[in-house]
Amino acid sequence: MTLHPSDAASVRWPGQLAAIDMGSNSFRLEVAQTHQGKYRRIDYLKETVRLGAGLDANGFLTEEATERGLACLARFAQRLQGFVPWQVRAVATQTLREARNRDAFLAKAQRVLGYPIEVISGREEARLIYAGVARLQPSDHSRLVVDIGGRSTEMIIGRGRKPLRAESFQVGSVSLSMKYFGDGRFTEAAFRAAQIAAGAELEEALEPFAPSHWTEALGSSGTVGAVSQLLAASQVTDGRITPDGLRWLMQQCLKAGRVDKLALPGLKEDRRAVIAGGLAILYTLAIHFGIGELFPARGALRQGVIFDLDERLQAAAKEVDGHDIRDASVRELQRRFMVDTHQAARVQLLADAMYESVQPKATHDARRELQWACALHETGMMISHHDHHRHSAYVVGHVDAAGFSQSQQRRLADLVLAQRGGLKKVEPLLTQPGFVWQVMCLRLAIIACHARGEVVADGLRLNAAGGVATLSAPADWMAANPRTLHLLTEEASAWDKGGPLALHIRR
Repeated sequence: MTLHPSDAASVRWPGQLAAIDMGSNSFRLEVAQTHQGKYRRIDYLKETVRLGAGLDANGFLTEEATERGLACLARFAQRLQGFVPWQVRAVATQTLREARNRDAFLAKAQRVLGYPIEVISGREEARLIYAGVARLQPSDHSRLVVDIGGRSTEMIIGRGRKPLRAESFQVGSVSLSMKYFGDGRFTEAAFRAAQIAAGAELEEALEPFAPSHWTEALGSSGTVGAVSQLLAASQVTDGRITPDGLRWLMQQCLKAGRVDKLALPGLKEDRRAVIAGGLAILYTLAIHFGIGELFPARGALRQGVIFDLDERLQAAAKEVDGHDIRDASVRELQRRFMVDTHQAARVQLLADAMYESVQPKATHDARRELQWACALHETGMMISHHDHHRHSAYVVGHVDAAGFSQSQQRRLADLVLAQRGGLKKVEPLLTQPGFVWQVMCLRLAIIACHARGEVVADGLRLNAAGGVATLSAPADWMAANPRTLHLLTEEASAWDKGGPLALHIRR
């Protein structure tokens, strides 16, 4: 995503932000405005895509599911005409976390949609769900928030706007319905088997999400909303979900015998095929986690995405730290992996200056990525000094880091991997001009700061002309730093051997 909030006066829809939630069952588009903490929905589109039902036995998205997803995104793209990239954030969840051919799908999907798509981790999905609920339904009570999606279930405990524990479990209404009710029949044995399967997946959460940790329980998104409507329409409850209400609904399914014969007031056609799996998960949660009453929540993932995007824009406009949660995540990773923050700051300061010189029109996100790579390039030192760049890359690419998508973490990991040694290991990525300049600035800054002391770099300049980068410094600096000059000369040789740019050291 490219952030240029200073251009807000020239956009067609000023003040509006859009979130796309590419779920396993439905794709959703929400357009809204936020102002002084208030949220106003402008438009909401939802389509049942069943992307999660399109994963074959080998974990590949089928052509039919791919076409359904692309057709939906094409319609969303029509609604988003006039929106600039920094106004839109699209996130994909469990199905694309699992799909083995997700990169091929994403390449097509991004061309159709016209905006980048981020695959987010389960914990990041949970954090964003809680952000949506906490902002639209504020409370000072400790609360449990549950979101049952098509292929995953998120559970969060939080107080106020702060999530205290957030987890994602690989069980959802689509996956469970396909496995245990795929033949269209409702049986007691199928419900029992589905509940056991859900319980096995959720069992590890019994203690951390026990009733002693919360005082109220809320359910977010489609499954909870659908079940709440069914109970209210049949006057079983006022919309709250209870164990007795869930047992009543399962009895109605058993009486009907088949999915196509289930006739309940308020049952929407897009929920019919996945209702049994959702009921099995909800009943398992209610019984095993002591949830006597689950109330439908106002917020969901898509609103959390919009609030998160709004905070990023505010941070970018003010050019200060603290509002973008990714900065807090980077600081926490530095603390956890005992990073030498003084060294990281030295490298970042110099890399920043070089990057500004050679890429003055770089996007805000490109600059931030380089800064975060500088901040985290030594995380692997805690594991081993030998090949620490490889350990750092693994940590950065796989750790749960709030605010970051999996795709952005992978890009940061590639940058960190490229910080030293031969360039062949990231050769396919060096065809991207933005990435190659980030790599060069990171590597040169690390070399210039290799002695881990204060670096007087007033005269150290990097300039670009075509495919040639020239690093220059005053003669007295060169004379005073012969070891650094030696390393820079070796770096120039490394680019000669395997880089798309030529590096000249001007003496």
